[in-house]
Amino acid sequence: MTRKYFGTDGVRGRVGQAPITPDFVMRLGYAAGRVLLSKSAMPQGERPAVLIGKDTRLSGYMLESALEAGFAAAGVDVCLVGPLPTPAIAYLTRALRLQAGIVISASHNPYYDNGIKFFSAQGTKLPDDVERAIEVAIDEPMTCVAPAELGRAKRIDDAAGRYIEFCKSTFPNDLDLRGLKIVVDCAHGAAYHIAPAVFHELGADVVTIGAQPNGLNINDGVGATSPKALCEAVLANRADLGIALDGDADRIQMVDAEGNLYDGDQLLYAIVRSRQNEGPVAGVVGTLMTNLALEHALREMNVPFARAAVGDRYVVEMLHEKGWLFGGENSGHILALDCHTTGDGTIAGLQVLAALRRAGENLKSLLGGLRLYPQKLINVPMSRGFPWRDDSQIAAAISAAESKLAGRGRILLRASGTEPLLRVMVEGEDASEVQATAEALAAVVRDVAS
Repeated sequence: MTRKYFGTDGVRGRVGQAPITPDFVMRLGYAAGRVLLSKSAMPQGERPAVLIGKDTRLSGYMLESALEAGFAAAGVDVCLVGPLPTPAIAYLTRALRLQAGIVISASHNPYYDNGIKFFSAQGTKLPDDVERAIEVAIDEPMTCVAPAELGRAKRIDDAAGRYIEFCKSTFPNDLDLRGLKIVVDCAHGAAYHIAPAVFHELGADVVTIGAQPNGLNINDGVGATSPKALCEAVLANRADLGIALDGDADRIQMVDAEGNLYDGDQLLYAIVRSRQNEGPVAGVVGTLMTNLALEHALREMNVPFARAAVGDRYVVEMLHEKGWLFGGENSGHILALDCHTTGDGTIAGLQVLAALRRAGENLKSLLGGLRLYPQKLINVPMSRGFPWRDDSQIAAAISAAESKLAGRGRILLRASGTEPLLRVMVEGEDASEVQATAEALAAVVRDVAS
């Protein structure tokens, strides 16, 4: 599908610039409401209802109001929950039997960006045909239902408590976290009042950082995309391990007692290896960015592996196609469909901790057998729609780089689905060769795309 407004993870951009403006977001809410009404099978006299949550960005207040107005104008009721992790919205939408869940967040981006993403009634990303229908409806004139048919809004006061209990329910009943000192970095984001409570209530001694949101500091030097703060806090507090979430808490990185960082590929490996001890694992889905070392390790475990396009929605789609349960991205989106319908940083952390408890190991010993190949990722600014695939200079540079690697690695170029960037990734056995190859390729792209 050719997307006019939706990227791989909803609608996203700079606040105040199209499409993240109050008027557009109100029209988006109205269009989504109309589409939901057309597909709804509500009993006579009842209106469909949606759930709206957000992260801690200051702009969330404005966009929440705009969305609420749009849905109300379409005759759709709105349930508001305030700041909550993205996966919490997926869970609550399903648990409350609502027609859709909407998250106001730009995930790991800085505070001045924001976005809108949708979940279906089943707690999964919206199907392409529904997104297509919403895009068509956005460009149609906005009107308003009759005054008696307008949607209403209410706040769900116990949403945070419900989600905390849900997260805890994914941790084995016969295990606890007593005796573990854990640093939890909430990125000044949506999990600031959620994740520390989850780990504390399961018995851990929790030290919290990145839990003082002010509307402008989300992801600022903390969280899964800036793990240095977590590494330092783990060492300073002599903790057993650390957990870093991103702004909307759907991705995770972890740190061991020595300050070593572990990414999504390594954490997925820990979960799958533990699950295999309980019974056969049908298969695992990664992405084009998944480290070759994970693929090789799974092969040694006789676990099938497949690569999807980059983006957790594509991992989920392939998992459903194959009937598998586990997948993820090295960025820290981890799917365990026996626990949740979508990627959840807090729940993924609990599954790794369960694996540690079952094995009686620490994080370093549990993951020491997985040696990742060196990877270098360089993000090169590029105007949206630039035809980089058809450029002869870029093609020649890729061909030369592949010849130089001579089968000792791989090269991947892909356009970001959420930002105007071309991501240049090189992976191989030799770190210095990987670094030099990536920098040379990125230099060519910069010259061509500038």
